Amino acid sequence: MPFVATSTLDKYDVFATVKGGGLSGQAGALAHGISRALSSVSQDLHSILRNGEFLTRDSRVVERKKYGQHKARKKCQFSKR
Repeated sequence: MPFVATSTLDKYDVFATVKGGGLSGQAGALAHGISRALSSVSQDLHSILRNGEFLTRDSRVVERKKYGQHKARKKCQFSKR
């Protein structure tokens, strides 16, 4: 997507190794990395990528597990008696 947005589809070759996360997260990380590399080449490309929101990092992270709970938000089963 960053190459299509900046019309540089046939100008660069990319070889990348991505580890961790899922397919969607890896695709987003790769697009973010390519966008950062393209923005360092030219200021014109930087403004195009900024307007297309390719340079914004997804800041969501996994919530930590709390003590006394099964997971981050899952509680133990309530026993009335």
